[in-house]
Amino acid sequence: MRIVEKVSEMQQLSRELRANNRLLGFVPTMGALHEGHFSLVRRAQAECASIAASIFVNPLQFGPTEDFAKYPRTFDSDCEQLAAEGVAVLFAPTPAEMYPDGATTKVIVEGIADRLDGASRPGHFTGVATVVAKLFHIVQPDRAYFGQKDAAQLAVLRQMVRDLNFDLTIVGCPIMRDSDGLALSSRNKYLNTTERVQALALRQTLLHIERSIAGGERQSDALLQQGTRILREADGVKLDYLAAVDAQSLLPVDRAELGTLIAVAAWVGQTRLIDNLLVE
Repeated sequence: MRIVEKVSEMQQLSRELRANNRLLGFVPTMGALHEGHFSLVRRAQAECASIAASIFVNPLQFGPTEDFAKYPRTFDSDCEQLAAEGVAVLFAPTPAEMYPDGATTKVIVEGIADRLDGASRPGHFTGVATVVAKLFHIVQPDRAYFGQKDAAQLAVLRQMVRDLNFDLTIVGCPIMRDSDGLALSSRNKYLNTTERVQALALRQTLLHIERSIAGGERQSDALLQQGTRILREADGVKLDYLAAVDAQSLLPVDRAELGTLIAVAAWVGQTRLIDNLLVE
């Protein structure tokens, strides 16, 4: 696997990887990789001739009181595992390479970027959209792979791709979970033993809502009341939001029908976690 830090070098390598109409798959990450990331790589391997990945902890998407400084960084082990998975090129730029002196342009996806996590973390999705737009321009992939766990991010990026006419396909991939059902996340490393157990309340809430939907309850208010009660009674959990929204627009819906996203965010100790289910 070739590790590249410079934009110009990555652009040249991307042209080479895409030569002769070969499909290039791309998996953008912030590192601290886990099985969820590797599932994206394997999906890309099944669909594309070559795979590029990136590791960049993007300062633009962290608020002033958030965890940019302490975000897990495991670059050496990440590289070893990506190489073992068959990734051809890893783009690992510095902040100065991505945001050189004088850079002022940002990508703002109006409306949708202010919903769910966008409401809880003002400016977050502007940082996400800006860095992903830059990565798409640099890598020029045919397909880019993202996890369904970050459902709001997925919706924002799909809107951006439509609006800016990026010539690529965004592929959403299923949430990967630990054996007890907790959604895999790089931030799970922050949890101590007690918090790790408490964090299961998010998944248990979603499963309860899923059973209620299967039993015939479709009114969003009733479903959210059930879920909110469970989370408020859970030890060590502070609810940020529990919402029933359209999976594409992230706008609230009155009934949980096909395409409805039930999304939850909560603090467990000092760690903010997210999870969701898609009504199918």
